[in-house]
Amino acid sequence: MERSSSKRSVIRESAPYEDVNLTDDKSGFFAKGRDYESRYVNHAYTAQEREILAGYESLDYLPPHSHVYKNWLRQQPARLDWDRWVMMGLVGFTTGFVGFLLHQMIDLISDFKWDQTEKYLQDKGYAVAWIWVMSFSLILVLIGSSIVVFYRPSASGSGMPELICFLNGTLVRHIFNIRTLIVKFFSCICAVSSGLPVGPEGPMIHMGSLIGAGLSQFKSETLGIALPFFQRFRNPEDRRNFISAGAAAGVASAFGAPVGGLLFAMEEVSSFWSMKLSWQVFFCCMVSTFTTDLFNSAFDGFKYQGSFGLFKANKYILFQVREGLDVNIIMFIPTVIIGCIGGILGGLFVFSTLKMARLRRGLMTKLTNIWHQKIARVTEPCLIVILVSTASVMLPAAFPCSPFSCYYDGEKEPPKNGWSPKCLESSGATEKSVTNYTCKPGITTRFDNGTIEFTNQTFNQVATLLFVTGEEAIHHLFSRETHWEFTYTALITVLVFYYITACWSCGPAISSGLVVPMLYIGALYGRLIGLTMVSMFGVMSPDGNPYWAWMDPGAFALIGAASFFGGVSRLTMSLTVIMMEITNDIQFLLPIMVSIMVAKWVGDFITHPIYHALLEVKCIPFLDEEPVIMHEKKNINLELYQAKDAMASPVHTVHPREPISNLAHLLLDTTHGGFPVIRSGPPSQDNQFFGIISRIELSVLLLDENLFESDQNISSEEPEINALDYQQVAIDKIPKKLSDDEILHHFCNDPRYQNIYLNLSPYVNRSAPCIPEYFSLHRTYIIFRTLGLRHLTVVDGNNNVVGVITRKDLMGFSLEEKIGPVLRRTVEESRPHVEMGELEPSLSDIEIIQED
Repeated sequence: MERSSSKRSVIRESAPYEDVNLTDDKSGFFAKGRDYESRYVNHAYTAQEREILAGYESLDYLPPHSHVYKNWLRQQPARLDWDRWVMMGLVGFTTGFVGFLLHQMIDLISDFKWDQTEKYLQDKGYAVAWIWVMSFSLILVLIGSSIVVFYRPSASGSGMPELICFLNGTLVRHIFNIRTLIVKFFSCICAVSSGLPVGPEGPMIHMGSLIGAGLSQFKSETLGIALPFFQRFRNPEDRRNFISAGAAAGVASAFGAPVGGLLFAMEEVSSFWSMKLSWQVFFCCMVSTFTTDLFNSAFDGFKYQGSFGLFKANKYILFQVREGLDVNIIMFIPTVIIGCIGGILGGLFVFSTLKMARLRRGLMTKLTNIWHQKIARVTEPCLIVILVSTASVMLPAAFPCSPFSCYYDGEKEPPKNGWSPKCLESSGATEKSVTNYTCKPGITTRFDNGTIEFTNQTFNQVATLLFVTGEEAIHHLFSRETHWEFTYTALITVLVFYYITACWSCGPAISSGLVVPMLYIGALYGRLIGLTMVSMFGVMSPDGNPYWAWMDPGAFALIGAASFFGGVSRLTMSLTVIMMEITNDIQFLLPIMVSIMVAKWVGDFITHPIYHALLEVKCIPFLDEEPVIMHEKKNINLELYQAKDAMASPVHTVHPREPISNLAHLLLDTTHGGFPVIRSGPPSQDNQFFGIISRIELSVLLLDENLFESDQNISSEEPEINALDYQQVAIDKIPKKLSDDEILHHFCNDPRYQNIYLNLSPYVNRSAPCIPEYFSLHRTYIIFRTLGLRHLTVVDGNNNVVGVITRKDLMGFSLEEKIGPVLRRTVEESRPHVEMGELEPSLSDIEIIQED
């Protein structure tokens, strides 16, 4: 049975997983089933990791269908949909406005930092510019990391793995607390503005889910308020639906992609979905995008730009591609190559990130003093930002200045001369927004229509990519008809540097996301592939060679960004739509789809998806959509096995009316999260399944002595008025009064409580599903995950309880361990003439037996 994360379990609620000292990991660096594992291989947990895994509680998607719940439902207003749509709109608006504030703050601080840096660089030299960048960035990171480490550790990282596992049915403490929201907001601003190779999109998704969790309940334990509005949404099903909507709204606000937000929530975040929820989430995403775009179009750095209500394309299309190119069938050859590179580099990125996480955990556990651990956590992002700041200022100095120029059809080398009269006949030229760095600004003359007549201006390629925020650098990489704006040396240098620092930046104690680094890295190697084609075949412009115009480095940068994003996250539908919405380049839909699918296929053979892999490192239980069970390198069909093969047995049960002392002993002697309730009957039916009750519900009931009754005073199973309301019972953690076990010991030691009873009937979930022991194990998995169950009771032919199945029992590694002995036993029973040890059973043997 599932174990409850009470004080007797191995994990502490307030401590991050890095605090747990794991000493039994003896696997090699490339050991299969650890960090280097195919999508079709289950993660192998060590014994200590399984103890951490067992410390997490699960959640039921649906509220317990008890008598008190039904009484509470009768008191609620008629179930009209208008209030649900209103709440979806509120969640969308709030998330969109928070996204507007986040982006404005990041842009304001980043622009100020880089403008001052360029000024110092021109006037006072490298040393002053470096001191300014490093000190300014270091202060930001110190603030952003300190508030996470010392005030709210749950605000660290993107929050995506924890959000996914919560919506999958695992309880993770503090991830939906208002303090987490506040810390996440300011920490993300500091992290992105400092220049760390991170982005705000991941934290924005988490913040959207936080808004959905808090706003829909209209109450806060932290603030001590519970407003009398929308009370009927205070149940686990509605709360989880609004969390899914908030996460989708976060995507919509961060990317300006409402349809992508809906698909992202459906494909990656949520485990439970319905068509009705799709409409409501779509509305929520629409409102979120509308709000963010409306305010972003009217304000720049919180300065009103006029024209309120005018949606400006450069504000709501994140990486707008203005020059469309026709797709050629030959283009799919390099597209497949880019997809393969995306899968390989994406898998390597996930592998490196996991190794860094394990190394970080190992170093933290060597520090026995809690304050030393916290200082070390704050120090790590500071070291990264010092490295990044130093490279951003000093690395461009190693590269010469490049002239502003134009690119003629057929050129296979970068232009060595600057602007010439021929440029007036060319459509491709250097962007105006490149960075001068220390290069001479030169002079520029223009015709009356604004086109350049002559310029001798120069720029620095590496500074153009490192002297700006990640989003601005991606703009440069996506730019079309700028074939030779970046050369091989600059692109390779920035790719190696950014790849390494991005891997390191995924995990430190600061709020940060991975989306911008993934797009940035992919755009870099995508542009390298495009540059290679230009070197081979020359510049092809839409005006001169429309059939070959697709050979544009900016076009391949877009395909590369999508492939690396897919290679790391393994997203497909939602990623394709998001890439369309953030670039407005519908012509490249098919190449983007091909690169994403190839990257996913290749990446799946190297590692698990990034968010699922992080869940495994953090030892948080997660049930994938389809179980993959292997034995002797062959796939096992779970339809051939029964529920009893995976269940936990024997089971601790309770009766509808139980002595107080028995219940106290049960809570003291076990750590299970729930208990089947049974009714006595004839001898063959003395253990009949009646329902289920959770550990927390039992704890709450034991604290109210008004519910206690004697032999003479027997209450009804379904009273009209309950002593405890549903909201008083429906809490997610054990009350503090029971946390030290003093009351439970009192109930056990006082003989009076052997004859004092507790009537559990009104609080028992009577709609808890049960299955027969011979039920298909594959269908058991489907029922458990689809219904979002916490416990699934197994009964025999007489409806007697014989076992219980929990989330941990259905995880891949657990099923493989339980089915292994069944396979061996089947072989031994079918071959009695062969002594044990003479013949090694194999899966092919089992298949032959089953066919017979």
